[in-house]
Amino acid sequence: MKNTSFTNMHIALGAKMAEFAGCNMPISYAGINEEHHTVRTNAGVFDVSHMGEFIVKGEHALELIQRLTTNDASKLKKGQAQYSCFTNDKGGIVDDLLVYCIEENKVYMLVVNASNIEKDWNWLTLHNTNKAEMHNISDKTCLLAIQGPNATKILQPLTAINILNLKYYTFEKGLFAGVENVLISATGYTGAGGVEIYFEDKDGAAEKIWNAIFKIGHPDGLKPIGLAARDTLRLEMGYCLYGNDIDDTTTPLEAGLGWITKFTKEFTSKDILEKQKAEGITRKLIGFEMMEKGIPRHNYDIKDFEGEVIGRVTSGTQSPSLKKAIGMGYVDINYSNLDTSIYIRVRDKLLQARVVKFPFS
Repeated sequence: MKNTSFTNMHIALGAKMAEFAGCNMPISYAGINEEHHTVRTNAGVFDVSHMGEFIVKGEHALELIQRLTTNDASKLKKGQAQYSCFTNDKGGIVDDLLVYCIEENKVYMLVVNASNIEKDWNWLTLHNTNKAEMHNISDKTCLLAIQGPNATKILQPLTAINILNLKYYTFEKGLFAGVENVLISATGYTGAGGVEIYFEDKDGAAEKIWNAIFKIGHPDGLKPIGLAARDTLRLEMGYCLYGNDIDDTTTPLEAGLGWITKFTKEFTSKDILEKQKAEGITRKLIGFEMMEKGIPRHNYDIKDFEGEVIGRVTSGTQSPSLKKAIGMGYVDINYSNLDTSIYIRVRDKLLQARVVKFPFS
C-alpha cells in the first residue's frame, strides 16, 4: 500500500485511514457530516495525491488525445482544461478524466482516476501508434483540492496569481507558498467552488505547502477533509464516480455525458455511439430521492410498481446537506422521466422513490 507525501500528517491529525486504490488515504477526521458541511459552507482541504497524471507531448500529442477522448481537445487554449472520457471499442467508458492544455498542440496533462492509472496508461500506450512522447508522473505529483465558497479567499495571500478571479476550468502555474511551478486549477469534484493544486514534492514542498495552507486557513476555519465527505459532496451534485456510476459497460450517452461527446471529430467507437444516439438509448442514469425511510446502496435493485427489476442503484447516501436519502442509478428509459415513481429494494422491502434532476435539491 502506497503512502502520499501527506500520509504522516493525516495520521498525526487523527484521521481514520484506509486503503483506497492502493493508497493509504484519510477517510474521515471529525466525521462525514461535519466535514461535508465545512466544505459546503466554508472551505476544506482534500489530499487527492492518489490520482494519476500523465504528460503527453510532441507533434502527435493532440492527435493521440483527440483519437482516444470523446471531447474536443483541439478547442483548448493554453491554460484551459476540459472534462472528457476514454471510450473502449464497444462504446463503454475506459475512464473519465481531465485534459489540461499546458502548451497548445504540444504539451498536455491528463488527470485520471487513481484506480485506473495502470489501465489508462496501457490504453494510451497501445494506441500511441504515432509515438507521442508520454510520461507517467503520477508517483511524483502531489495534488491537494482546496474546496468551498471561501477557499480562494483564504488561499489568495499565498500567491500572486489572481485565484479569486480564476475562471472555471482554467489554470495558471507560478509561485505558491514559496514553492515554484505550482499548477493552480479552478476545478474540483464537490460543486462547492475552490481550486486544485498540483506540484512535485521536491525539497520538502509538500510539507511547506500543507503547513502554509493551514497556518493561513486555521483562523478562518479551514479544515482537513477525508474521502468519505468527498463522496457525499460529489453525489449531491450528480457527479459520476468511476466504478460505480460509469465503467467499461456504460456509454457516455447512457451516463448523461452527451455534452462531452463530440461527433464533429473521430474518436474510438464514434460509430457505435452515433448509432446509439440515432436509435435512442434503452437505459439512462438518473437521480432519485427516497420518499420512504431507507438508504439506497450500490447494486440495490430498482423496480417498478409491480416489482419487476428495471435497473440498479449505482450510488446512494443520506445527504448531509439535504437531510434526505438520495441516489443515482440506471433505469429502463421508460422510467427515466422526472417525478416518475420507482421502488428501491432495501433489504426485504420495496421503498418508494422518485426521479429528480441533478444537482439534487
